[in-house]
Amino acid sequence: MRRSEVLAEESIVCLQKALNHLREIWELIGIPEDQRLQRTEVVKKHIKDLLDMMIAEEESLKERLIKSIAVCQKELNTLCSELNVEPFHEEGETTILQLEKDLRTQVELRRKQKKERKQELKILQEQDQELCEILCMPHYEIDSTSVPSLEELNQFRQHVATLRETKASRREEFVNIKRQIILCMEELEHTPDTSFERDVVCEDEEAFCLSLENIATLQKLLRQLEVRKSQNEAVCEGLRAQIRELWDRLQIPAEEREAVATVMTGSKAKVRKALQLEVDRLEELKMQNMKKVIEAIRVEVAQYWDKCFYSQEQRQAFAAYYSEDYTENLLQLHDAEIVRLRNYYEVHKELFEGVQKWEESWRLFLEFERKASDPSRFTNRGGNLLKEEKQRAKLQKTLPKLEEELKARIEMWEREHSKAFVVNGQKFMEYVTEQWEMHRLEKERAKQERLNTTTMSNATANSSIRPVFSGTVYRSPVSRLPPSGSKPVITSTCSGKKTPRAVKHGANKENLELNGSILSARTFKGFQI
Repeated sequence: MRRSEVLAEESIVCLQKALNHLREIWELIGIPEDQRLQRTEVVKKHIKDLLDMMIAEEESLKERLIKSIAVCQKELNTLCSELNVEPFHEEGETTILQLEKDLRTQVELRRKQKKERKQELKILQEQDQELCEILCMPHYEIDSTSVPSLEELNQFRQHVATLRETKASRREEFVNIKRQIILCMEELEHTPDTSFERDVVCEDEEAFCLSLENIATLQKLLRQLEVRKSQNEAVCEGLRAQIRELWDRLQIPAEEREAVATVMTGSKAKVRKALQLEVDRLEELKMQNMKKVIEAIRVEVAQYWDKCFYSQEQRQAFAAYYSEDYTENLLQLHDAEIVRLRNYYEVHKELFEGVQKWEESWRLFLEFERKASDPSRFTNRGGNLLKEEKQRAKLQKTLPKLEEELKARIEMWEREHSKAFVVNGQKFMEYVTEQWEMHRLEKERAKQERLNTTTMSNATANSSIRPVFSGTVYRSPVSRLPPSGSKPVITSTCSGKKTPRAVKHGANKENLELNGSILSARTFKGFQI
């Protein structure tokens, strides 16, 4: 049973109780039967009038709902037709009240859609009118009295978007051409003498009509001015090119270039004359300073050779470096070589810096090793001994780590370039391993010499005394191979193999003596890729 039916039955019970209660009151008061009937009729009439009134109100509500449904249905059909959408159909059975609510909702929705479409149509028409006026194009044809469909609005939007792109493109072209026209006029000292030229140069850019005809006329005007300008500029530009080339060849300082900066633009007669004078001066200066210019470049070339660890063979491959025929052709060869070296160094800069860091660390490590074997170090009273031992211990840890990092970088480089990373014809990591092995052999040789000296001294003093060290040789904690894992290539004065040769003049002067042996301080000059 529905809740409404339960409430109806409860209302009947409540009414019955009220009537019974009234009868009890009447009996208690002693009201006669005929008056009781009258009073009961009054109660009945009140109840009936109340119910009738309520029924009438609800009937009126039903009629209003039915009327509203009819009105909404009619308006909704019209709106759907105007909006070009499917008519509304209520799904499944529904009540009058729900139907009326759904129809009203649909009507409000369609009204809103109609309003939005009309508003968008109005905005698009305004934009179209503005764009068409500036572009001198016809307006977009569309019926503004009816409600546009979604497809019509979409097409209109695309049309307006195309107009905007066209405007932006023509505006950019106009601004670019205008800038070039102004520059040409300034260069030619030309004053606008036609109404069109004045419109282009003097008027507001936003007011200029961006029609195809105007754009074509602009292009034509620019071509005319450029022809006139090119005729005047040809000679001057040739002179400027000569000046710039001579400036670079002679390495003229910036302040001296600034002295003639005023004639590096324009093509007037006085400018041309000044340019010619500068060319004559520079040509004479070039002949006087050819050797000086080339030697200055050679200094920079040598610096890059060192930074790139070039071998002697690589350096000698650039034969022009050793030529004494100081001509312009020789200068050009040097210019090309320095450009190539700069680019080469920048590409491999990170790897070169890593190798340089290892070289410096290795040189410092050898120096600490030399000091560690010097007996006079124990006479130190200023605390330097302890400091050096700490630095030496730190290097013993950081040097292998640096080698591991270099090994990873080199392996990556070799994979990328498909060739070996070498130092003077030898793989760099093999070279590092060789340095460690040479160091280890040298330390063992030095120990053996000290042991032999001590043994011989003791034998001379007392032949019955047994050897001091009992045949034991202690190995240095740093005399191991580097962590690169490369197969060691043993090279020492004892093995008969040659160490990697030093670069350029005076390499032997840079060698360090380590307990009687010679170790190269320029550990990997001659690097090549």
